[in-house]
Amino acid sequence: MVQIVVAGVAVVDFVFKLEDFPDRAEKYRTHDAAITGGGCGANAAVAIARLGGEAILVSRLGDDPVGDMIVREVEDEGVDCSLVKRYAGCKSSFSSVFLNHAGERQIVNYRDPNLSMDADWLAAEFPSGPGAVLADTRWPQGAIVAMQAAEKAGIPGIVDAEAPVLDSTPAIEIASHVAFSAQGLRDFTGTDSLQDGLHDAAKKTSAWLCVTDGENGVQILANGVSSNIPAYKIKAVDTLGAGDVWHGAFALLLAEGKREEQAVMFANAVAAIKCTQMGGRAGAPDRTTVNTFMKGNEPCN
Repeated sequence: MVQIVVAGVAVVDFVFKLEDFPDRAEKYRTHDAAITGGGCGANAAVAIARLGGEAILVSRLGDDPVGDMIVREVEDEGVDCSLVKRYAGCKSSFSSVFLNHAGERQIVNYRDPNLSMDADWLAAEFPSGPGAVLADTRWPQGAIVAMQAAEKAGIPGIVDAEAPVLDSTPAIEIASHVAFSAQGLRDFTGTDSLQDGLHDAAKKTSAWLCVTDGENGVQILANGVSSNIPAYKIKAVDTLGAGDVWHGAFALLLAEGKREEQAVMFANAVAAIKCTQMGGRAGAPDRTTVNTFMKGNEPCN
């Protein structure tokens, strides 16, 4: 079983399903709801564990009941939370998430401004022997330390580059792989065209690059050549967490020694399955489910 260190955010999501997004200052009633763990790092770590990897989550939480809930749920999934740092007197992060009839999401997130962003402690405590390191841009200081550790160990160091991205530029510069969201790539390059944006990003890092674009698949840039790996055609119920589990699956296959294109195709299947299930991370599949799905479905052309 390969080990992956995941450095990033962990939250609780309060999810409400509505026909349309709220647009007036009045009371709304949801016809379905869920309370589920969320956050880029935590979601990716859970996805890795469900897919058969060993995940170690590195994150920052308050010493509060929300933090207790986050850790308990992640540990129940088999994720090692020994490097989740708790800060006394601080609040853990949580979000209200609205889902519309098309499965698209609208998120209102709270982050305690007093929760320390420092990651100096991580450099001294970083685990030895992982097969890959994944970090998100919600905690730039942690991403920098994580990518430095990956570079030193000579293993894949993957940045989940979601906006805002610029504060994580030092991590992106030394990462071996950077997987942007469409919004993250536009934030990093200021370019609307995703293909042009990848070429612009390549001027700032020597990393293997890609950008995830939902139903339009994944644009990749390798050795100066761009191409598209298509998504699977599904009826989306809930897109919450799809990008997070994609990154976890991608990192897992790189740690297992697979080529980037293989890792992307596998991650596309994982994200597609997740989108057919409501509840954010709750829809992250196991390895058997993914293998069965890939045998019975062809990506869109």
